[in-house]
Amino acid sequence: MNNRPISDDLGSGPNPAEVDERQLLPQLVSHLREHRTKLRQEWEHRIEGAHLLQAMTPQEMADETTSVYDNYVEVLETGSVEALQRYAKDLSERIIPRGVETNEVVGIVLLLRDVLARSLFEKYQDNFSLLNQVLDAYEPAANRIANTVAVSFVDERERVIRQQQDSIRELSTPVLPVRERLLILPIIGVLDTERARQLTEQLLLGIRTHRAKVVVIDITGVPDVDEAVANYLVRTVDASRLMGASVIITGLSPEIAQTLVTIGVDLSKMNTIGDLQGGLEEAERLLGYRVIRQEESAE
Repeated sequence: MNNRPISDDLGSGPNPAEVDERQLLPQLVSHLREHRTKLRQEWEHRIEGAHLLQAMTPQEMADETTSVYDNYVEVLETGSVEALQRYAKDLSERIIPRGVETNEVVGIVLLLRDVLARSLFEKYQDNFSLLNQVLDAYEPAANRIANTVAVSFVDERERVIRQQQDSIRELSTPVLPVRERLLILPIIGVLDTERARQLTEQLLLGIRTHRAKVVVIDITGVPDVDEAVANYLVRTVDASRLMGASVIITGLSPEIAQTLVTIGVDLSKMNTIGDLQGGLEEAERLLGYRVIRQEESAE
């Protein structure tokens, strides 16, 4: 190995430190590209030894580690955080559905940082002064990459979780067209403020889409409501009325009824019926249908 003074290799100038740093990074990048296959395989062995990315097949791991390695080195070369953020987002979109956790992503990036740092130490160990300058150039960039990837992954994971929660809420509060101009909204489970807000939005959209005149909201499956949710129900009734639809609420439990009275909800704005069957009969009457019971039709 060439142990000449740094100034012999890197030249001299009015500000040697700046010249050194500008020339050190290209040398560093060239070394990492030259030994790409060996270093990537070593990194992959470290990942396997740490029991990370076990949700991936060997081929998927090979593809992703190759892609991450190349992007990692490219960011070291260009310093483009924006490009890294775009790549981290794309990576997150691919691996989150495979069950990869945040700690795994952070772990593999830190392992890559260490594998590359060890490689640089081996290359420059005979020139301690040059090694220090190489590490001074490498470590801040490597730490910035690790932080950017971790933050991007967490952001994307939170976005996916919010999207999944929204999908679950939509499934748990379906707006069902029963017949022309009649909708049913069966609610099951805990009704919190956020879900009540979404319920209102879904219902109003359903009224407009189906040109509904009557809506039956069945809360038989709701264990309890608080004051905020009760007020949301009142506002939902008012908003529906403004869009030309009457609302019938069915399935009020004695506990919920007492809560509504205790907190002072204006019950005059609510058309309540004991059960869903009675609510549907009332809805059909409002729509002008005549409900004929079996004994009447038999006569």
